[in-house]
Amino acid sequence: MNRGVPRWAKVAIAAFVVVVVGAVGGPYVYIHFVEGKAPAPLSVNTSTSPAAATSPETTSSSETSSSSVDGTWSVGSGSVVGYRVHETLLGQSNTATGRTSSVTGSLTVAGDTVTSGSFSADLTSVASDKSQRDHQFQGRIMNTATYPTATFKLTQPIALGSEPADGVTVTKQATGDLTLHGVTKSITFAVSVKKTGSTIAASGSVPILFADYDIANPSFASTVTTDDHGTLEFLLSFTRS
Repeated sequence: MNRGVPRWAKVAIAAFVVVVVGAVGGPYVYIHFVEGKAPAPLSVNTSTSPAAATSPETTSSSETSSSSVDGTWSVGSGSVVGYRVHETLLGQSNTATGRTSSVTGSLTVAGDTVTSGSFSADLTSVASDKSQRDHQFQGRIMNTATYPTATFKLTQPIALGSEPADGVTVTKQATGDLTLHGVTKSITFAVSVKKTGSTIAASGSVPILFADYDIANPSFASTVTTDDHGTLEFLLSFTRS
Protein backbone atom coordinates (compact mmCIF):
# COMPACT_ATOMS: atom_id res chain seq x y z
CA MET A 1 0.00 0.00 0.00
CA ASN A 2 1.48 3.32 -1.11
CA ARG A 3 0.61 5.87 1.50
CA GLY A 4 2.67 8.63 -0.14
CA VAL A 5 2.71 12.21 1.12
CA PRO A 6 -0.59 13.52 2.47
CA ARG A 7 -2.27 16.13 0.29
CA TRP A 8 -2.22 18.71 3.07
CA ALA A 9 1.55 18.29 3.39
CA LYS A 10 2.02 18.86 -0.33
CA VAL A 11 -0.06 22.02 -0.13
CA ALA A 12 1.97 23.23 2.88
CA ILE A 13 5.26 22.55 1.10
CA ALA A 14 4.07 24.34 -2.04
CA ALA A 15 2.94 27.32 0.01
CA PHE A 16 6.33 27.44 1.75
CA VAL A 17 8.14 27.38 -1.57
CA VAL A 18 5.97 30.22 -2.86
CA VAL A 19 6.72 32.30 0.23
CA VAL A 20 10.47 31.67 -0.03
CA VAL A 21 10.56 32.45 -3.75
CA GLY A 22 8.51 35.58 -3.16
CA ALA A 23 10.73 36.75 -0.30
CA VAL A 24 13.92 36.27 -2.31
CA GLY A 25 12.75 36.72 -5.89
CA GLY A 26 10.38 39.59 -5.16
CA PRO A 27 13.07 42.02 -3.93
CA TYR A 28 15.39 40.90 -6.75
CA VAL A 29 12.78 41.64 -9.40
CA TYR A 30 11.82 44.91 -7.72
CA ILE A 31 15.40 46.22 -7.41
CA HIS A 32 16.78 45.01 -10.72
CA PHE A 33 13.78 45.41 -13.00
CA VAL A 34 11.28 47.76 -11.36
CA GLU A 35 13.44 50.27 -9.50
CA GLY A 36 16.21 50.23 -12.08
CA LYS A 37 19.90 51.00 -11.91
CA ALA A 38 21.14 53.92 -9.81
CA PRO A 39 22.37 56.94 -11.78
CA ALA A 40 26.12 57.23 -12.33
CA PRO A 41 28.15 59.29 -9.85
CA LEU A 42 28.20 63.00 -10.59
CA SER A 43 31.29 64.01 -12.55
CA VAL A 44 32.59 66.81 -14.76
CA ASN A 45 33.73 64.10 -17.17
CA THR A 46 30.29 62.60 -17.90
CA SER A 47 28.13 63.58 -20.82
CA THR A 48 25.65 65.14 -18.38
CA SER A 49 28.19 67.64 -17.08
CA PRO A 50 26.79 71.17 -17.41
CA ALA A 51 30.19 72.34 -18.65
CA ALA A 52 30.10 69.77 -21.45
CA ALA A 53 26.93 71.16 -22.97
CA THR A 54 27.33 72.87 -26.30
CA SER A 55 25.72 76.28 -26.56
CA PRO A 56 26.48 79.69 -28.11
CA GLU A 57 27.72 80.81 -24.70
CA THR A 58 30.29 78.04 -24.34
CA THR A 59 31.53 78.25 -27.92
CA SER A 60 31.77 82.02 -28.25
CA SER A 61 35.08 83.18 -29.69
CA SER A 62 35.15 85.92 -27.08
CA GLU A 63 35.48 83.26 -24.36
CA THR A 64 38.58 81.25 -25.17
CA SER A 65 40.88 79.01 -23.21
CA SER A 66 43.25 81.94 -22.80
CA SER A 67 40.68 84.16 -21.05
CA SER A 68 41.40 84.88 -17.40
CA VAL A 69 39.38 83.10 -14.75
CA ASP A 70 40.05 85.85 -12.19
CA GLY A 71 37.00 87.08 -10.37
CA THR A 72 33.87 85.71 -8.71
CA TRP A 73 31.98 82.74 -10.12
CA SER A 74 28.45 81.88 -9.02
CA VAL A 75 26.69 78.52 -8.96
CA GLY A 76 24.33 78.33 -11.93
CA SER A 77 21.70 76.10 -13.48
CA GLY A 78 22.57 72.44 -13.92
CA SER A 79 24.21 72.20 -10.51
CA VAL A 80 23.31 69.14 -8.43
CA VAL A 81 24.06 67.95 -4.88
CA GLY A 82 22.99 64.59 -3.50
CA TYR A 83 23.70 61.43 -1.57
CA ARG A 84 24.61 57.85 -2.45
CA VAL A 85 24.07 55.07 0.10
CA HIS A 86 24.37 51.29 -0.17
CA GLU A 87 21.26 49.51 1.09
CA THR A 88 20.06 45.92 1.31
CA LEU A 89 16.40 45.03 0.78
CA LEU A 90 15.62 41.52 2.04
CA GLY A 91 19.05 40.27 1.01
CA GLN A 92 19.25 42.16 -2.30
CA SER A 93 21.91 44.84 -2.77
CA ASN A 94 20.94 48.28 -4.04
CA THR A 95 22.37 51.80 -4.29
CA ALA A 96 20.02 54.54 -3.11
CA THR A 97 20.49 58.05 -4.45
CA GLY A 98 18.74 61.34 -3.79
CA ARG A 99 19.49 64.70 -5.36
CA THR A 100 18.55 68.36 -5.45
CA SER A 101 19.26 71.19 -7.89
CA SER A 102 18.49 73.83 -5.23
CA VAL A 103 22.11 74.86 -4.75
CA THR A 104 23.57 78.32 -4.25
CA GLY A 105 27.06 79.71 -3.68
CA SER A 106 30.12 81.22 -5.27
CA LEU A 107 33.89 81.05 -5.40
CA THR A 108 36.58 83.64 -6.02
CA VAL A 109 39.66 83.07 -8.18
CA ALA A 110 42.81 85.20 -8.20
CA GLY A 111 45.52 84.18 -10.64
CA ASP A 112 46.11 80.46 -10.19
CA THR A 113 44.37 80.21 -6.79
CA VAL A 114 40.82 79.71 -5.59
CA THR A 115 40.90 82.06 -2.62
CA SER A 116 37.43 81.56 -1.17
CA GLY A 117 34.17 79.73 -1.66
CA SER A 118 30.94 78.95 0.15
CA PHE A 119 27.93 76.88 -0.85
CA SER A 120 24.51 75.86 0.42
CA ALA A 121 22.11 73.07 -0.62
CA ASP A 122 18.41 72.95 0.24
CA LEU A 123 17.92 69.51 1.80
CA THR A 124 14.15 69.92 1.95
CA SER A 125 14.10 69.49 -1.84
CA VAL A 126 16.24 66.34 -1.99
CA ALA A 127 14.34 63.59 -3.79
CA SER A 128 15.00 59.99 -4.81
CA ASP A 129 12.89 57.66 -6.93
CA LYS A 130 10.86 56.47 -3.92
CA SER A 131 8.54 58.60 -1.79
CA GLN A 132 8.91 56.31 1.23
CA ARG A 133 12.68 56.78 1.19
CA ASP A 134 12.23 60.54 0.86
CA HIS A 135 9.85 60.59 3.82
CA GLN A 136 12.48 58.86 5.96
CA PHE A 137 15.21 61.20 4.71
CA GLN A 138 13.22 64.34 5.41
CA GLY A 139 12.01 63.07 8.78
CA ARG A 140 13.90 60.88 11.22
CA ILE A 141 17.18 60.73 9.26
CA MET A 142 18.00 64.35 8.39
CA ASN A 143 15.20 66.18 10.23
CA THR A 144 15.10 68.85 7.55
CA ALA A 145 12.38 70.78 9.39
CA THR A 146 15.09 71.70 11.92
CA TYR A 147 18.18 71.44 9.69
CA PRO A 148 16.99 72.47 6.20
CA THR A 149 20.38 73.16 4.62
CA ALA A 150 23.82 71.65 4.16
CA THR A 151 26.66 74.14 3.83
CA PHE A 152 30.32 74.09 2.92
CA LYS A 153 32.86 76.89 3.34
CA LEU A 154 36.40 76.74 2.00
CA THR A 155 38.92 77.37 4.79
CA GLN A 156 42.13 76.97 2.80
CA PRO A 157 42.95 78.32 -0.68
CA ILE A 158 43.22 75.86 -3.56
CA ALA A 159 46.37 76.31 -5.63
CA LEU A 160 45.56 75.32 -9.21
CA GLY A 161 49.20 75.57 -10.35
CA SER A 162 48.07 77.43 -13.45
CA GLU A 163 44.83 78.58 -14.95
CA PRO A 164 43.06 75.46 -16.28
CA ALA A 165 43.18 75.02 -20.04
CA ASP A 166 39.86 74.77 -21.83
CA GLY A 167 38.39 71.27 -21.69
CA VAL A 168 41.09 69.87 -19.41
CA THR A 169 40.14 68.31 -16.07
CA VAL A 170 42.29 69.30 -13.09
CA THR A 171 41.97 67.51 -9.74
CA LYS A 172 43.04 69.20 -6.50
CA GLN A 173 42.45 68.88 -2.76
CA ALA A 174 39.90 71.13 -1.07
CA THR A 175 39.66 71.76 2.68
CA GLY A 176 36.77 73.43 4.45
CA ASP A 177 33.95 73.23 6.97
CA LEU A 178 30.98 71.01 6.12
CA THR A 179 27.79 71.44 8.14
CA LEU A 180 25.20 68.67 8.11
CA HIS A 181 22.38 68.05 10.56
CA GLY A 182 23.59 70.94 12.69
CA VAL A 183 27.11 69.51 13.05
CA THR A 184 30.19 71.14 11.52
CA LYS A 185 33.31 69.15 10.61
CA SER A 186 36.53 70.09 8.84
CA ILE A 187 36.98 67.89 5.77
CA THR A 188 39.49 67.46 2.96
CA PHE A 189 38.50 65.86 -0.33
CA ALA A 190 39.41 65.72 -4.01
CA VAL A 191 37.62 68.11 -6.36
CA SER A 192 37.80 67.94 -10.15
CA VAL A 193 37.54 71.15 -12.14
CA LYS A 194 36.98 71.63 -15.87
CA LYS A 195 36.62 74.92 -17.77
CA THR A 196 34.65 74.88 -20.98
CA GLY A 197 34.25 78.22 -22.67
CA SER A 198 32.56 80.57 -20.21
CA THR A 199 31.58 77.84 -17.75
CA ILE A 200 33.55 76.16 -14.98
CA ALA A 201 32.34 72.79 -13.67
CA ALA A 202 33.46 71.21 -10.41
CA SER A 203 32.62 67.77 -9.07
CA GLY A 204 33.57 65.58 -6.14
CA SER A 205 32.39 63.13 -3.53
CA VAL A 206 32.77 63.21 0.23
CA PRO A 207 32.52 60.08 2.42
CA ILE A 208 30.11 60.67 5.30
CA LEU A 209 30.10 58.56 8.46
CA PHE A 210 26.59 59.10 9.80
CA ALA A 211 27.62 59.03 13.46
CA ASP A 212 30.04 61.92 12.89
CA TYR A 213 27.09 64.19 12.15
CA ASP A 214 24.61 62.66 14.59
CA ILE A 215 22.62 61.35 11.66
CA ALA A 216 20.33 58.38 12.31
CA ASN A 217 21.24 55.24 10.40
CA PRO A 218 18.88 55.06 7.39
CA SER A 219 18.07 51.36 8.10
CA PHE A 220 14.30 50.91 8.33
CA ALA A 221 12.69 48.16 10.44
CA SER A 222 13.86 44.72 9.32
CA THR A 223 13.27 45.17 5.59
CA VAL A 224 15.91 47.73 4.60
CA THR A 225 19.39 47.92 6.09
CA THR A 226 22.16 50.31 5.09
CA ASP A 227 25.85 50.83 5.70
CA ASP A 228 26.85 53.15 8.53
CA HIS A 229 28.20 55.58 5.95
CA GLY A 230 27.33 57.13 2.62
CA THR A 231 28.62 59.62 0.08
CA LEU A 232 27.79 63.26 -0.47
CA GLU A 233 28.34 64.01 -4.16
CA PHE A 234 28.15 67.21 -6.14
CA LEU A 235 28.42 68.66 -9.63
CA LEU A 236 28.49 72.45 -9.69
CA SER A 237 28.31 74.64 -12.77
CA PHE A 238 29.75 78.13 -12.36
CA THR A 239 29.27 81.23 -14.46
CA ARG A 240 31.05 84.53 -13.97
CA SER A 241 29.18 86.90 -11.65
